[in-house]
Amino acid sequence: MNVPIFTVDAFTSEPFRGNPASVCLLDAPRSDAWMQSVAAEMNHAETAFLQEDRVRGSRLRWFTPKVEVDLCGHATLATAHVLWESGRLAARDTARFETRSGTLTAVRKNGGGGDGEIELDFPTMPAQHEDAPPGLIESLGVKPRFVGRNRFDWFVEVASEAEVRAASPDFARLKAIPARGVILTSVANPSNAKSFDFVSRFFAPAAGIDEDPVTGSAHCCLAPFWCERLRRDELLGFQASERGGFVRVKQAGERVLLGGRAVTVLRGELAAES
Repeated sequence: MNVPIFTVDAFTSEPFRGNPASVCLLDAPRSDAWMQSVAAEMNHAETAFLQEDRVRGSRLRWFTPKVEVDLCGHATLATAHVLWESGRLAARDTARFETRSGTLTAVRKNGGGGDGEIELDFPTMPAQHEDAPPGLIESLGVKPRFVGRNRFDWFVEVASEAEVRAASPDFARLKAIPARGVILTSVANPSNAKSFDFVSRFFAPAAGIDEDPVTGSAHCCLAPFWCERLRRDELLGFQASERGGFVRVKQAGERVLLGGRAVTVLRGELAAES
């Protein structure tokens, strides 16, 4: 049987903005090699593979064009969006996924009757202060105010939004840094403060993604950092990639709620013989 596949732009309400993810809905297990090949063929930052199992829970996995990853926000948002949009899940139902990072859930705000925003429940992953490894700051070309690290990524705060936007990393050098990726961030410029609270970019050349357009999982680190410094429990972040996208974050104890919208731009099928 052919495999339904979708392309969804996540953390945006506009087509061709935000972060595109492919979503494959599987009716039977597929090999890791097959999923990696599909992800390479789709060539998005991540492709999500969902095998629904009403007894054991739906299993969700994510692959970049090069590797499987442990956590991905935008492809989870995209998967939940597909389930509701296609009628596979009722508007008021909670999407529940079993993943490498535990059970993740998604709900439609206001019981599905709101403004289209989806809210993900993810683990919080704060960065702990740590000295930068050799080459990190030089490869970013920035002046850091804070450097830290969490389970996945290096985290670098700089003084201004302008410095985040102007950064032009040396990706060949950055690829050698031992981590999934690097989060670069600052508080929003005063002129943008009414639109969003902080700005970020995310670089992951070691995972096959020089710059990710909008990175949900990076906000598991950005949320505790900026909520503490700005002394607020709920903030709006803007990821200043070429495509750009917004992520609403809310601290909830050891969890973080990530809010965003999504729009489907392609529906199709993978041929059975593939």
